[in-house]
Amino acid sequence: MHEPKVEQLMGKLRRLQQGKRILEEEIKEIKCVSDSSQKELASLQTEAYQLEGILKEKEELCRKLQFQSAESEQDSVRQLNQNRKSEELLEQYRCEIQEFKLKHRKQRMKFENQLLHLIEQHKNLHSVFSPERLPDEITSAENRRSQLLAAEQMKLAQLHRLQEELEEMEKHKQRATTAAETQGE
Repeated sequence: MHEPKVEQLMGKLRRLQQGKRILEEEIKEIKCVSDSSQKELASLQTEAYQLEGILKEKEELCRKLQFQSAESEQDSVRQLNQNRKSEELLEQYRCEIQEFKLKHRKQRMKFENQLLHLIEQHKNLHSVFSPERLPDEITSAENRRSQLLAAEQMKLAQLHRLQEELEEMEKHKQRATTAAETQGE
């Protein structure tokens, strides 16, 4: 009765040792899987940290771009308002130049009429004045004529200056429009 017990115990011992070896192998595998999982977790945590950093950078970049976009839009609006004001000013200058030209034309016509009248008077002067005084009267008339011509030249110079200012305003407006279109693109 003793012997079967020993054999049973030996069989049981072998089964337990075999179970122990299986459990040890499973523990090694589990430990290996656990170590691998820990490494993967650490790698994922590092990646998550890096991705959070990238996300913060992208959000900051997005805020900057939105701010720049808003500024650009404000600049465009400001530029359009400035262009509108420049166009209004330009139109005002055009009107002033037209008025000046009309006024100058009227003055020139008046001057021509006065000149013709003076010439006509001087033709008749011989009968009114003595021949001795005629050279003085002619000189006086020529002086008045020179003064009137000088006044006309001065007005023409003013008209030329206004024309140059108008052209400069048009160039400025064109540059501003080009800049606004460039920013819009």
